[in-house]
Amino acid sequence: MTEPQTDQAARERHRRRMQRQKDVVDARVAGAQTDRGVLVVNTGNGKGKSSSAFGMVARALGHGMRVAVVQFIKGSFATGEEAFFRRQPGVEYHVMGEGFTWETRDADRDRRAALAAWKLAAGFLSDPGLQLVVLDELNIALKLGLVPLDDVLTAVQARPRNQHVVITGRGAPQPLIEIADTVTEMRPVKHAFDAGIKAQKGIEL
Repeated sequence: MTEPQTDQAARERHRRRMQRQKDVVDARVAGAQTDRGVLVVNTGNGKGKSSSAFGMVARALGHGMRVAVVQFIKGSFATGEEAFFRRQPGVEYHVMGEGFTWETRDADRDRRAALAAWKLAAGFLSDPGLQLVVLDELNIALKLGLVPLDDVLTAVQARPRNQHVVITGRGAPQPLIEIADTVTEMRPVKHAFDAGIKAQKGIEL
């Protein structure tokens, strides 16, 4: 049975459209010739900022890369990613925060913890043997003024050329966004917590 001419025309239009799309993608890939470490910022009020960063940790380990993780805020409860990545060779994992600021209610204590975390992070940012550094919830520490923004901008821009950095947390400061290579803003649509569902292992913990 001969295929109707209208179906043939539709197939041809689809083929031409996909070819144009392929040409555009191929041209962009061919034009991306710079090979260096990138600065990624995950911010916004939605869920997934840290989860995305830890996905990149897993990806980096799959490539045999060395990774360092510094958590600035989430120090008061155990998480699945901490339990997992601490068992993996090639990962330095440091939980430096003492919990959310509304839990500690002690500004001086929060500042000391954040500065200790930043001192460790700054050392990692100068280590050419580390291919990926994750600074989890650093944006919150910056927003609260617990860590000097100028110090962070300087260290990130002076890091080894091939080192990747991922910084997470809501409220990323504009100067950090401006120097970043990739910025993603997570936007909440719905969250189980708003319906009274407690934080779940494997999802939030």
